[in-house]
Amino acid sequence: MSTSKEYKDYIIDELSFIGDISYKPMMGEYLLYYKNILFGGIYDDRLLVKITSTNKKYNLEESIPYDGAKAMYLVDIDDKNILKDIILDTYNGLINK
Repeated sequence: MSTSKEYKDYIIDELSFIGDISYKPMMGEYLLYYKNILFGGIYDDRLLVKITSTNKKYNLEESIPYDGAKAMYLVDIDDKNILKDIILDTYNGLINK
C-alpha cells in the first residue's frame, strides 16, 4: 500500500507552519526533510520520524515503515506545538550525532 495524495497533502499542510519543511516522493511514499535533513517520512498513510536520543522523551510507538527498514516512531499527534517539538527534537538529534 502506498500513501494517498490526500494524506500527504494533509501532513504537509500540518507541518507547513514549522517552515523549512520539504518532501520528496519515493516509490509511492514521501521522505520528509527539515532544513534539508531527512528526519522522517510518510509511509502507508502514517507519519514516521527517525528515532533519536532527543525524541525518546515523547514515548512514541515504534513502527516499521516498510519491510527490511529500521524502526521509526509513529507520530499520531493533533497538537501542532507538540508536533513541532517532536520534529525539532528529531532534527537536533540527527545533526548532533
